[in-house]
Parts: sequence; structure tokens; C-alpha cells
Amino acid sequence: MNVTELARKLKITPNELREQLPGLGFDIGRKAIKINSNVARKIIKEWPKLKRQIEHKKLQEQKQAEAEKEKSAEKTEVKKTVSVPSFITVRDFSNLTELPLSAILAELMKNGIFSSINEKIDYDTAWLVGSELGLNVTREKEKEQEEKEENKLLKALGAENKDKLFARPPVIVVMGHVDHGKTKLLDAIRKTQIVEGEAGGITQHIGAYQVKRQGQAITFIDTPGHEAFTAMRGRGARIADIAILVVAADDGVKPQTIEAFRIIEAAKIPFVVAINKIDKEGANIDKVKQELSKQLNIIPEDWGGKTICAPISALKNIGIDDLLDMVLLSAKTEAENIIANPNAPAIGTIIESHINKGAGPIATVLIQNGTLRNGDRLTLNNINIGKVKCLNNYLGKKIDSAGPAAPAQILGLKGMPEVGDMIEAGEGLKIKHKKIKGIAKKQSVSVLPQKEDDENIKKINLIIKSDVLGTAEAIEESLMKINTGEAQAKIIYKGLGNIAEGDIKQAEACGGKIIGFNVKISPVMEELAREKNITVKSYSIIYDLINDIKEEMRKIIEPTFKRVDLGKLKVLAIFRTDKDGQILGGKIIEGKTEENSLIDIYRDKEFIDSGELTRLQSGKQDVSSCEIGEECGLQFKGRGVIQEGDILHFYKQEKVAKKI
Repeated sequence: MNVTELARKLKITPNELREQLPGLGFDIGRKAIKINSNVARKIIKEWPKLKRQIEHKKLQEQKQAEAEKEKSAEKTEVKKTVSVPSFITVRDFSNLTELPLSAILAELMKNGIFSSINEKIDYDTAWLVGSELGLNVTREKEKEQEEKEENKLLKALGAENKDKLFARPPVIVVMGHVDHGKTKLLDAIRKTQIVEGEAGGITQHIGAYQVKRQGQAITFIDTPGHEAFTAMRGRGARIADIAILVVAADDGVKPQTIEAFRIIEAAKIPFVVAINKIDKEGANIDKVKQELSKQLNIIPEDWGGKTICAPISALKNIGIDDLLDMVLLSAKTEAENIIANPNAPAIGTIIESHINKGAGPIATVLIQNGTLRNGDRLTLNNINIGKVKCLNNYLGKKIDSAGPAAPAQILGLKGMPEVGDMIEAGEGLKIKHKKIKGIAKKQSVSVLPQKEDDENIKKINLIIKSDVLGTAEAIEESLMKINTGEAQAKIIYKGLGNIAEGDIKQAEACGGKIIGFNVKISPVMEELAREKNITVKSYSIIYDLINDIKEEMRKIIEPTFKRVDLGKLKVLAIFRTDKDGQILGGKIIEGKTEENSLIDIYRDKEFIDSGELTRLQSGKQDVSSCEIGEECGLQFKGRGVIQEGDILHFYKQEKVAKKI
């Protein structure tokens, strides 16, 4: 018979037939034109079985190829990554990236920026230029940046004449697990009602406040407790002198309690434990102390340790004065470190920043040395970022100056400093702020570096609009944590302020959705979004936002199936053979079998065919499973090819839900 004719009957190509037959035991040449008629009839008769063997072989080869691909992927060269600071000269950027100056200058000109080699560009510009030239540009590591800033402050203090250094108010950071009562504690201290104004009773961004106790001013920093704010909380600890670790008496030590304590440890600052909610039913102070000592090695003073544990009720205003006294006592032991020169030029850390529609960029700064005055020029990394046109205290009242450890709100900045940036009073280098394609300077946060080329990664395109930079940073951190190799929340644009027409157009262009956090959308914009079929969602609690994105990512990931081997059976008898199945008996020699299992048939360790177990009996009774050593009867669905002595491999295909 002609090979072409046989291939047509078997519904495959002649070349495929020539390639497969030698591997199936037929001595057919790779260039054969004709096949012996007897051999051809045998091939046609056994083709269903042979076809299954081919498919099984292909599956094994595919698995091997995938394993080799994974190994080679590990060795594949990745995009070069460079870390740049907030501002860098064109020459330094060229040296850092090892790119020719001409290529960088050409890319800058393409984007409408005409710079000299000694002129500074900001991070957003560097990121765009690097991306166009095949680099993965990231912001300089936060830890390194923080160390530089800490060194800057220590250097400033070290340069001061000791006679000019005076005691300043201590800065206290309040930390702990979500909903353990941190804001309520500050509420009780300040005798104000902040909690009721917070969405869901959860602090959304850092605030700083001052109170007086025993005639001494104390500055408190309120840091959010949810894990999404880890970066902000870490910065909060970095600029504080003393920490208050809040633990609920009815809830004990929780994951975020541990996380908060690790940050306090890393910051190397003294701390006091406030055991809150002692008025609640189920409160157990001794149990909390036991958990603190076992899990965190915090030994309370009354147990022979060194840590002050103050029982309080922020709600009922119980023990608050005692707690403040303990804080002041801790401050006295650290007195030699809690000093500053009020007459020096101001230096401080940004603890919040946002854009006000009428006033422009507004930043809250905690002064760490010197005094900030109206009219002072400010610099960030030696770059001029504007002049103090208006200065407000933590209550929103206008003031002329803010001294060491005082929180103050600044109006009049040209650009938007980020949370954690250290600013100084003084003259700095001027830099032109220009708009680059796709990036609104200083009104958007840099987008996370993401994989662009891998088409296998499912993406949710997001336009994010938030009220303040601190919240935007927290959203960015959280989305980075939930991104996987199969699904990613890709931030197309991040900006501040209410949702506008430009956001809807951008979402339409990229097929994305708009996420608003503590911002508004007008009825006109809502109608436009409906017309364009753009999803707009608004949030006031960050972990609701993250949970919703997680759920959407789960939906777009295709489930995978995992083979779960159950056991093996040796066929002892064939009772009946039909066209589409068999009834047989055997003994379980390994593992077990379950009804509705899938079956692979092996004869002398060679794969023969596949099928399905549709009915299982033991002792003439229908059963759901049989264990090793038991004899059983089973109904097999598939081609009737099983023989006595064959080994049946039982397995199931389980759907694997991808975790995010």
C-alpha cells in the first residue's frame, strides 16, 4: 500500500507516519513510498492503540522539554538593572548605565528636554530614558537612601557646637496591630475625636501632633497599623526617639504586632508597651505579657525584665497619664540623644505630602534640627524645590516658624517631595521641571518596573488616583507583593486628585480600569465612564482595594491540573470484554484506588492505553475505594485491550487554584 494512501486513512501526514512508525516497532524507512499490505492492515487495526502510544510519548517529550526550558530560562540573561537617586547628572547617568552620552542626550531631546551633560535629571526622566534604551531603572534602594539621610542629620548635629545644642521635645511613634487602638490612644492623649473621622476606624496616612505633659511638649507620630503601610511605618520609626507598642488586652500578640516590634528593633529605639482595652470583656493582661515574653522575648518590669508594660483603656481614659509619665521617664534616660540646635538652618523629614486643588503641593515635615521660617528656601538632595510661602502647625493654624521636633505643614513648593524625603533650608541647584511624554512631573508616582515582553502573564491595567502620596506609596508596595509570574496588576498611571476626563481616556486606550482612593468622581465623569464602558471603583480602606484586585487576578488566571497518583493494581482475571469497556478483577499492589479514577495500562513496563474506572466492587458490594492488599472488581471504560498480568496505574487530575 502506498504510504500516502495509508496516511490519508489514518488522518495524519505521510511525513508524520514515516517518523512515528519506526518508534512503534515497524521497520519502515524514513523515505519509504510503499508499505507491505499485511503490515499496513496491522497498522490500521492497531492504530487506536498506536495513536495513544504516540500521544503518551509526545506528552513525556513535552514534559521533558518544559523542564529543560525552565532550566535554560534560569540561565537566560536578564535586563540590566540600575538604581538611580532622585536626581542625577546626565554624565553620571551615562557612567552608571554604561550607555553612550550621545544616546542619552538623543533620547532626552526626543522627549523635549535639552540638557547639558552636567545638568541634573530627575528619577522619572531617568526611568523613561532607561526604559527606551533597554534598561530596568529602579529608584536607589530605600535602605541606602535612609542611611544617607540619617548620616546627613548626624553630620549636621555633629558639626554643631555643643554649647548650642539644647533639649528638644521627644518624638514618639505609636505602633501595633490593626484595630488594637493606636488612634484611640492618641485620641485620648489629645482629647480630640480623630477615630470617628477615619474610614473603617483605620488610620489611612501618617499624622503628627503635639501635646504637653508636666509642662513638657511631646510630639506624637501616628502610623497606620495595616501591613500595607509597612514602608511608611518603617520611616515613622526611623525619625522617632521612643516607640509605644500597642497590644490589645483581649486579642494579644498578632502578626502586625511582631512586624511593628521588628521595625522598632531595627530602628534601635527604646519602647514602652501599652496594653490597651483592659476594660473589655475577655481582657487578660497576664496572658498578653506571657505572649510578649514567649514570642518577642519582651520581659515586663514586674516579671523581672526591663520593659515597661502600662495597662490602659484609651476608650475609658484609664492609665493614659501613667503611660505619658513612663514615656517622659524613657525620654529622660535618652536625654543626651534628644537634642538639637534651634538656631541652625532647618533640616527635617517629610511625613506626608499631597496636592491641594487651590494651594498646589502641600507637605508635612517633622523638623529634626534648626528652625524653619516663612520665606526659607528649601532643597531636596541639593536641588531647589521652592520657598516656604505659608507655614501651618499641626492644628492648621498659621505660624511664623517651627522649631526642633515640631510638625509643620509647608505651602509653596515647586515639586512634590515624597514621604521619607529629607529636606533642608538653604539654596540649592535649580532644575527645570518639564513634562515628558506620559509622565506628569511630580504629580505622579513612578510606576513599578514590570515585565513587558511576556505575553503569558495576564495583566490588569490600572489607573490609580489617590489623595496623598503616602497612600499612593502604600498601594504601590501592596500591589508589588501580590504580583505573580502569571498575573500582575500593571499600573499604567498613578496620579493625585479627583478622577478626570483624561483618566477615562487613558483607561479606554489601555483597556484598563480606574481605582480611586479617597478621591471623588463627578456625575458627568461617571456618565462618561459608563458610555466608554470603563470600570471605576472608589475606596477609602486600602486593604479592601488590595483584596478586590487579588480577587480579579484570581479570575484571570487559568487553573492548572495536577496529576495525583493513587495506586497500582495487578489484573488477575478478565470477566467480560466489550467494544468500549471491560469488567475485570485484580489485587491492589500499591497505594489505593478510588471510583472515577483515571487509568493508565502498562504491560511489561510499556504504556499500552488509557481509560477510566466507572465502577468499583469489593466482596460483591459497590465501594468508593480499595486499599493495598485488597482484591476488587472494576468496570473499565475504554478500549478492551487489558490482559491478565497487566498493571493498572490509578490517578486523578486535581484542579490547582493559583494563590495570590
